[in-house]
Amino acid sequence: MQAIFSILDHSLRRNVDQERVIGTLLGVRSEDGQDVEIRNCFAVGHTETQEQVEVDMEYQKQMLSLHLKANPKEVLVGWYATSAELNTFSALIQNFYGGQGDGTWPHPAVHLTVSTEAGKDIEARTYISAPVGVTAERAADSAAFIPVPYEIRYGDAEKSGLELISGAKDREDRTTGVLTDIESLERAIEEVLGMLDRVSKYVEAVIEEEAPPSSALGQFLLNALALAPKVNPEDIERDL
Repeated sequence: MQAIFSILDHSLRRNVDQERVIGTLLGVRSEDGQDVEIRNCFAVGHTETQEQVEVDMEYQKQMLSLHLKANPKEVLVGWYATSAELNTFSALIQNFYGGQGDGTWPHPAVHLTVSTEAGKDIEARTYISAPVGVTAERAADSAAFIPVPYEIRYGDAEKSGLELISGAKDREDRTTGVLTDIESLERAIEEVLGMLDRVSKYVEAVIEEEAPPSSALGQFLLNALALAPKVNPEDIERDL
């Protein structure tokens, strides 16, 4: 989630004449290289016209070197752009990030697109690429982008921050107050009670044969209940 926030901030600070901004993605890979977790990113300057694109590759290499020294567990995984469009310039940049030496080779580079159009929902897409059978002169700016599945994850602290920010969306002044510890606890208890109510209604509907049963959901609920600590009411009264 931190990477998404950084990308959105980069988009807000772009020049008026820029349709999109780009940057480098960093993270970790699974041992087999099949799964990638994007943990961080940094902006890379570039200029783009209808005829050509220029990327500050020297800056990218220096920033990447500094970041890897500060975070030795992370590696280069790909790049991002704040536009869903895939064009010849996208293929050119993709081939640079996926190349040998300073690129992600032998692993494919991940390309993350994040739409940042005002007034519309934020939409993210992820791709890897495969080479296209073209002439040697066109190999550098040619690539077939292949969509791959993704999942946006966030921690408890990020979730709390997002919930706090979302509380201002329906206010005219777009502001919201910070909750006290008691208010946060009250809201958390209300959310738990709401979830318990939904689960109870679902179980009742299944018993009454008003809803189809799900063995997977039943197993999930059973596992969740098994994690609940067994506490005697007397112990709770004594602690209070």
